[in-house]
Amino acid sequence: MDKLTPYLPFLIPILIIELALMLTALVHVLRHPHYRFGSKPLWIIVVVVFQIIGPIVYFAFGRGEE
Repeated sequence: MDKLTPYLPFLIPILIIELALMLTALVHVLRHPHYRFGSKPLWIIVVVVFQIIGPIVYFAFGRGEE
């Protein structure tokens, strides 16, 4: 843990951004029924399992027309 302490000021904001992005994408997946590719269960798995890449991929490619 002592080796990680100097990096905490950089890691904490990244973790907060990652969590906020994942929650935003997850709420959007659950509320909207239309997707360009895939289905709701697929996008939930992508958003939750692939932490920072999954939500970015969802917003770039998976989100349907509003």
